[in-house]
Formats: sequence, structure tokens, C-alpha cells
Amino acid sequence: MNRAGGQHSRNRATMRLISGRLRARRQRVAEPLRRGVFLVPATVTSLGLLAGFYSLISSINGHFEVAAVLIAIAFMCDGLDGRIARASRTSSQFGLEYDSLSDIVAFGVAPAALVYMKALKPMVPWSWTVCGIFVVCAGLRLARFNVQVATTDKRRFVGLAVPAAAAVIASGALAYSYFELESPRTLAIVSVAMTLVLAGLMISRVPYPSFKTLDLRQRAPVEIVAIVLVAIALAIAIPQVSAFAVSVAYMLSGPILYARGERIGEVAPILRPVDPSTTDSQSKPSA
Repeated sequence: MNRAGGQHSRNRATMRLISGRLRARRQRVAEPLRRGVFLVPATVTSLGLLAGFYSLISSINGHFEVAAVLIAIAFMCDGLDGRIARASRTSSQFGLEYDSLSDIVAFGVAPAALVYMKALKPMVPWSWTVCGIFVVCAGLRLARFNVQVATTDKRRFVGLAVPAAAAVIASGALAYSYFELESPRTLAIVSVAMTLVLAGLMISRVPYPSFKTLDLRQRAPVEIVAIVLVAIALAIAIPQVSAFAVSVAYMLSGPILYARGERIGEVAPILRPVDPSTTDSQSKPSA
């Protein structure tokens, strides 16, 4: 019996040793994959940043339709990187900050440059002021979002999202080119009004649908499915006009919700006091 018991103990020890080696091997294989998955959302964010940069260059060179399309590409990258990060469980503070830096270029500077070069350039210095207000409001909106991201209702945005504001400008430029309109004065007046309205909505407390809680696995009514199919057909047939109609409809959805009495609840204050010890430890030594 003692011999059998000893043999059984040795077999169990051998199995534990083999199991431990297999576990260590799986960890060595999974660790590079985990690091590789982390690179995917950062790469998508970088593509959106580059799209915004090339949109800026295209606007300077007078290629306005290309600039608008590049903003649309950055818009898709912005929606994709967050979903990839959540699906792969690689969301991080670094990704949030990098995404905001990318957004200020792709959806703040690039749309402002598009408006300035296409419609407002002859109106110096008013054109600088209008476009500058849009860029500053975009930066304020992104900073507020980063501060309040953990305290706001996931179903609502506080103010118009910066990518949505950029989508209105980009799709408007594409629709203008599609109809081959040639009215510089009217374009300038409409652009000034639209740019200032978008800037105000970005820093406002008007509620906007976020669609973050939308579950595509749930069953939908037949009417909703029909509307989605019609929207897809229109987007394929006339993408410039469809994109402009959808972006303007979303821009108006916030004021409609506000007019119906919906308000944003309590959120974290924007100007929160900073711990002096943390500030001192992070400050650079004096030269």
C-alpha cells in the first residue's frame, strides 16, 4: 500500500509539473498577443490622425472634396478604435488621451481649415476669428469629455460631439460640390452661421444621443429595419447628400431633446482642485 501510495504521489507531482510548464508556455504565447492587440486601437487612432493631417494639407492645396473625404475616413477610424479597444479589453488612459489629441487635429483643425480655405478666406480677419472659435470650442469639448467621462450618462453626450460637428462641415462641403453650386457670398454667410452654431453646441449642455448602449443583437421592429435599409440605399445612391442630411439631423436632435425638457444630470465639475503633492512630484526641476 505504501509503495502504491508513493507511486500515486509521484504521478500527481509529475502531472502538476507538466501542468505548470504548459501554463507557463501558454503565458509566454499569450503575452505577445496581448501586447499586439493593444497596438491595434492605437494604430487605428494613428490612421485617423494622419487622415486629419492630410485633410489639412488637401484644404491648403485646394482639394476640398479630398479633404472632406479624409475627414470622413478619420470619423470612421474614431468610431472603430474605441470599439476595438473595448472588444479586446485594451482600453486605457493612454488610449483616451491619444484619441483626444487625434480628434483635435482631425475634427478641430482640419474642418476649420476646410471652412476657411473653401468659404471664408476672403473675409479676413473675420474668417480667422470664426475658424479659431471652432477650434477652441472643439478643444474645450474634448477636455470636458475627458474630465467627465466617468460620471456622465452613457446614453447621452453633454453637448455636440466634436466628430459629429466635423461631419456636418465635411458632408456640407461634399453636398455643395455635388449640386455644383457657385454662390461664394451665400456660401460664406451660411458657413459663418453654421460654424458658430456648431461651436456653441459643442460647449453647451444640450443632451445628444450617444448610441453607446445600442445592442445590435436585440430584435428590432420591422419599421426600424425598413428605415435602415432605405437609409443604406440612399447612402449608396447619393452618399454626399445622405451624409449631410444624417449629420444635420443628428445636430438638430440635441436641441429637440432639450426643447422636450430633457436635461443632463449632475456631472463631475470641470475645474476640480489638484493635489499639490501630485503636482509637485510631476513638475520639472528648474534649470
